[in-house]
Amino acid sequence: MSQRDVKQRIDAVKNIRKITSAMQMVAAARLRRAEQRIAALRPYAGAIRRMTRQAAAAAGGEIQSMPILQEHEAENTIGILLVTGDRGLAGAFNSQIIRAGLRAAADYEAEGKSVVFYASGRRGVSSLVFRKIDPAGQYVGFTDRPSYANAREIAEDLVAAFVDGQVDRVEVFYNGYVSPLTQEVRREVLLPLQRATIDDAIAEAEAESTPEEDAKQALVEYEPDPDVILQRLVPDYVEISVFRALLESTASEHGARMTAMRSASDNAGEVITDLTLEMNRARQAEITQEIMEVVAGAESLT
Repeated sequence: MSQRDVKQRIDAVKNIRKITSAMQMVAAARLRRAEQRIAALRPYAGAIRRMTRQAAAAAGGEIQSMPILQEHEAENTIGILLVTGDRGLAGAFNSQIIRAGLRAAADYEAEGKSVVFYASGRRGVSSLVFRKIDPAGQYVGFTDRPSYANAREIAEDLVAAFVDGQVDRVEVFYNGYVSPLTQEVRREVLLPLQRATIDDAIAEAEAESTPEEDAKQALVEYEPDPDVILQRLVPDYVEISVFRALLESTASEHGARMTAMRSASDNAGEVITDLTLEMNRARQAEITQEIMEVVAGAESLT
């Protein structure tokens, strides 16, 4: 490789490093905003969870009549929601969710069950389509900054499919945000909202409650009836669960992209160093060759 070719490669790698460095800074800025949104959601999500527990405790046996809280007699069809991103260049962020979802689907199919896929994010949709799997729901264009309306759209489709009997169980796969350097694949059952889960949450709340809180709860009067309120709260509970998964995935994506772009920038720096050494060697070889030619010419004149 000539000295000119090496210099062109160095310039190309430097341009790539500028791009990856810029993407790293953009991802870091977006990550901070995503972390703030997760922190802001927690009090509201906690309040919805607490209200759902209290309404379920007040409704008692009446919650058995709610379709969304009833388990189907047999789980023959499983709905799987994959929460991915719209863009790549984020390391294994998208691929690990797709692999986990496909692995779970293969396990269910080995048991003789059918699987229906739902996908949030262009990467998830395109991966399923590439494998000739037609998602029952496709949700794209918002993964950088998901809104509650996006979560409501997804939740409504999933709840409708469950209540109508199109699916007997719904699971969601998403990247849980731990830190900018760490994202973990999380698998959660979204539907049905089993009665046992609610009872456990109620028992936990009662164990942690104080006498003052018990006195306040004892004074609560429901208008309309608790089961009617519960019918309104449960869809909100599902929407909040989906929204939390979207926000966690967004923060994880920005963290993964920031880490991937930092690694790419570091690797580009190493490549530039290696190419610079190669160019210096080539220059030194050319200079040595010229000196030898001059010396040979001088010797031929003597």
